[in-house]
Amino acid sequence: MTRDISPDISKIRLLLTEPHACSYLANHQATTAFVDPETEIDAELYGRMSALGFRRSGLYLYSPLCSACNSCVPARIPVNQFRPSRSQKRCLKRNGDMTVTQVKALNYDQHYPVYERYISSRHDQGDMFPPSRDQFEQFLGNAWDCTRFLEFRIEGQLIGCAVVDQLPDALSAIYTYFDPDYAERSPGTFAVLLQIQLAQEMGLDHVYLGYWIADCQKMSYKTNYQPLEVLEQNTWRVLG
Repeated sequence: MTRDISPDISKIRLLLTEPHACSYLANHQATTAFVDPETEIDAELYGRMSALGFRRSGLYLYSPLCSACNSCVPARIPVNQFRPSRSQKRCLKRNGDMTVTQVKALNYDQHYPVYERYISSRHDQGDMFPPSRDQFEQFLGNAWDCTRFLEFRIEGQLIGCAVVDQLPDALSAIYTYFDPDYAERSPGTFAVLLQIQLAQEMGLDHVYLGYWIADCQKMSYKTNYQPLEVLEQNTWRVLG
């Protein structure tokens, strides 16, 4: 099944999945729209699709397109208006000894064990459990030209990684995983704050955070970054 989208990019085809169990809301059915894999996607088109609410997963750009639900709301941080909270400032200070290195490819032997522990500890009820190396490589290892991996290390030991895509006017936070033994350092928060800082330094406008879902606790953290913009009725507005 195919469906056209915005008239500005009307040549882009969307392929729709069959309804399936929602990963975020119990007793809900979800339908996902994927950009046709045969479409040639450059950085400009990727940026335009992100502004329309699309996300990347592995080789694909996708967006929820559910017939009876619109709970998945695209969210982004306008980095020039962002001001860290007291707890976020403490997080940055707490991780002052963290070494961050930007690389273009993953060492799977180092990264997969961290990812495996993260999924098994933090998302053992999710659709990515149980983790596998093949799943990891398909989900995060298929880097695009715009993809960067921000490695977090303490005394040389890899303790986490943020996967980031650089768009023409924004960064897109794809995924972050970390060693659960270091959870008290709030590495997930640190990863978002780092991406905000990078976007500011690069003169970019936003950091895309994916989907905010009001009724899903594991998505509620996104409102900790203020101001937060959400896409509703094809318009980005500050979430009140």
